Amino acid sequence: MRILVAIKPVPSRDSTLRVAPGSTWIITDDIALEINEPDAYALEAALQLKEKHGGEVVVLCAGPARAAQTIREALAKGADRGLHIEQEGMEGWDPLSAGRLLAAAARNETPDLILTGLQSDDLGYGQTGVVMAELLGIPHGTIIMSVEVRDGRIRVKRELEDGWYQNVEMPLPALLTIQSGIGKLRYATLMGIKKAKTKEVKRLSAAELEVSFTPCLQIERLYLPERSKLTQFLPGTAKEVAAALLEKLRFEERVL
Repeated sequence: MRILVAIKPVPSRDSTLRVAPGSTWIITDDIALEINEPDAYALEAALQLKEKHGGEVVVLCAGPARAAQTIREALAKGADRGLHIEQEGMEGWDPLSAGRLLAAAARNETPDLILTGLQSDDLGYGQTGVVMAELLGIPHGTIIMSVEVRDGRIRVKRELEDGWYQNVEMPLPALLTIQSGIGKLRYATLMGIKKAKTKEVKRLSAAELEVSFTPCLQIERLYLPERSKLTQFLPGTAKEVAAALLEKLRFEERVL
């Protein structure tokens, strides 16, 4: 069973974020990258399936050259090999463009199962995995809590609203977007880190995959939350002030 896991490099949690000139994204040159946490849970689900059923886990990552460290991190945790689509400026790629790029690389691997995180920590669109499935013409399931392989098919548990769940059976190949918390994330062992240095990482490009960047949306302005402070004194008796305050909360602030 060949399982392909799409991972995204995102700024590490302890990074200091600064808005770049032009106000369309952040300055990323001096920021450390790490595996997007929801994608880390997709990787964990893939490794658990491999331990149970055997096969191969391949990680697929699109990003700048320094994102190779993110791939090595996944290899150190147990993935068998990696695919790196070297592409600068991925922050400008919308879900459809990114989905086309990843789907083109995935198509050449003919995986039995593709796993992605539910969404990315930086943009949070939650659409790329579903777009990949549609482009590849395979069934997909979202917000997956568990996966079982049964006679060439899979049975998955989906999380719905208000504590409800849905069990779905589908044929392979298929694509699943994994819910965070599906299992406890493993750490890379010292032996795993050593082995990762010798594992294959194939480098690809958008030109090789014949995918061009045709944005469907763009970020016009990125900015820090603006702080504002306004103090207003309400005259009158305590009863009059309470009535005036209630009216403002109800009709001006709309919090009641």
